[in-house]
Amino acid sequence: MIVRIMGEGQWKLADDKFTQLNSVDTDLEKAVSSNDEESFRVAFAALLDLVRGQGERVPDNELHDSDAILPPGDSTLAEMRELISGDGLIAG
Repeated sequence: MIVRIMGEGQWKLADDKFTQLNSVDTDLEKAVSSNDEESFRVAFAALLDLVRGQGERVPDNELHDSDAILPPGDSTLAEMRELISGDGLIAG
């Protein structure tokens, strides 16, 4: 699975990380839906940390189709509300 963080690049995550990634994304979606700023910050940081920490950075000179695209780390709750669909940021 390839995940892009806008403004940072791409990371390759093992397929077995999908369930964990989707779980954190669900937490993020709940926080955004309930307009809970603190929970949003915690869940979004956890999502980015999971990708950065568990993924392997794809060199900038390589370009792959992204399976998921995450907004920049400095995104606000209001910006996230506009981006999240009923399935969160990670489809599935």
